Amino acid sequence: MKNIYLVGFMGTGKTSVGKELAKAKKYHFVDLDDLIELKERRRITDIFAKDGEPYFRKIEKKALKEVSREKGFVVACGGGVVLDKDNIKAMKETGKLVCLGASCDAILKRVAGQTHRPLLNVPNPKKQIDVLMKMRAPYYAQADKVIDTSKLSIKQVVGKINKLTQESKKVKVKSKDRKTKVKSKK
Repeated sequence: MKNIYLVGFMGTGKTSVGKELAKAKKYHFVDLDDLIELKERRRITDIFAKDGEPYFRKIEKKALKEVSREKGFVVACGGGVVLDKDNIKAMKETGKLVCLGASCDAILKRVAGQTHRPLLNVPNPKKQIDVLMKMRAPYYAQADKVIDTSKLSIKQVVGKINKLTQESKKVKVKSKDRKTKVKSKK
């Protein structure tokens, strides 16, 4: 039972989808940002303000490494976890990497009024979202699957991820007459 890692920009539904996906699959759920806050005994915004983004990325990497040693987890990762190639490698080696995406307008609508998003505490958050999404796009593209959540319900996204994880259990088997058949792995 491998893990499922949800990555993507803030406001794409990683935590909401992750909780429902974990229930549906009977997995455990962990939000990496919540785990970091628990270990650091302070909020992400305070970590960014006091110690900066490089320090945050360092402790984020450590937290991911700890979680990746476990099995049967749905992990909602912070939006920037993919910026470190070691993080991508760890996630791919220990589970499925699913990127949740959304349009800039959908993200802005979802995160409007939230003050716990340190990278969006700027005069023009829409421009910041656009810049960060373009910068992170090549990293998010390394996921096993990318799902645009802009116009989907949580249930629909969970269904798409469930389908993906079921398909990954199928293996090709050569029969005696050399035709390839697909069987479900149990």
